[in-house]
Amino acid sequence: MNKRDIISKMSKDAGITLDQAKKALAALIQGVSTALQRGERVTLSGFGSFEIKLRQERMGRNPKTGKIIKISAKRKVKFNPSQQLENSL
Repeated sequence: MNKRDIISKMSKDAGITLDQAKKALAALIQGVSTALQRGERVTLSGFGSFEIKLRQERMGRNPKTGKIIKISAKRKVKFNPSQQLENSL
């Protein structure tokens, strides 16, 4: 399922136009992105939660050359599905 499919499903299920569904999805994505950039945890009841986790700097290996390299620390988005979502799968 891609973004276009989600917009179409939102439109049909909510009884709104495709343009309204597109704007609603864009607002949701923007809101979640902004909150994560501020370091906030985002919880969608019945679906799951998103949060930023820091990956520590570590040593790794270049698979092409075999040379040991330093992999920089970075922030990653982690998704934890809700128990309700997990039980439905």
